[in-house]
Amino acid sequence: MTRLPALYVSHGSPNLAITPQTAAHRFLAGVAAALPRPKAVLMVSAHWTTRAPVVGTAAKPPMIYDFGGFARQLYEMNYPAPGAPEISRRAGALLAAAGLPVAEDGERGYDHGVWVPLHIMFPGADIPIAQVSMQPLADARHHYAVGRALAPLRDEGVLIVASGSMTHNLRAIQRDGLDAPPPPWVTGFVDWMHDKLTAGEREAVLDAIDIAPGAEANHPYDDHLLPLFVALGASDDGEPIRRLHTSYEYGVLAMDTYQFGS
Repeated sequence: MTRLPALYVSHGSPNLAITPQTAAHRFLAGVAAALPRPKAVLMVSAHWTTRAPVVGTAAKPPMIYDFGGFARQLYEMNYPAPGAPEISRRAGALLAAAGLPVAEDGERGYDHGVWVPLHIMFPGADIPIAQVSMQPLADARHHYAVGRALAPLRDEGVLIVASGSMTHNLRAIQRDGLDAPPPPWVTGFVDWMHDKLTAGEREAVLDAIDIAPGAEANHPYDDHLLPLFVALGASDDGEPIRRLHTSYEYGVLAMDTYQFGS
């Protein structure tokens, strides 16, 4: 079976789902064509947070509209992809084998960190989706260990997709400026992350919240960067790390997608 990569996808604003004219939407609409078709997708979304890892085992996960003040169209969207409880339980077993506490949630649905990017990437909603939660009170190295534990799924036909945002300062968003240019404090952070990731400087990346220029300004809370460390951990030392896409929305949302592994 072909080994699949892990992806880190910036899902940006929920409006990404209904703005097909943007560079990020157009990119996501074509990214699946460049990948082998997975038997399942394992989603790690910044919007499912728990104290310890939890796997989602619902067979028919409901929609979660975890945002407010957006267009009615978004609240009417449905992404009826089936759950993948057996893949989620396999993920849980891998986490437990790595010494990480893990629980199951048989009711967890699809938050917008899941359905916004996936409805663009796989619009047929015909690929089962497993889920693993994030731990916002834990650090980058914890999430790196989670990724390390989940890495064997890449050899089992599972596409690991970590969904967050390369930058995520919502207080600085230019709400009327979808195409507003990014300020230097945003591009500086994005460029630093690109340089360290593509050079394979894993220790620097794991310390990004503390040492990257503009880290605190771009991530007042690091929940949307933490999924990146899961994707990084799911790749082996020496495997290529490539930026597949970069663009900006609302001035301060960097929409980078990275591929970890061939």
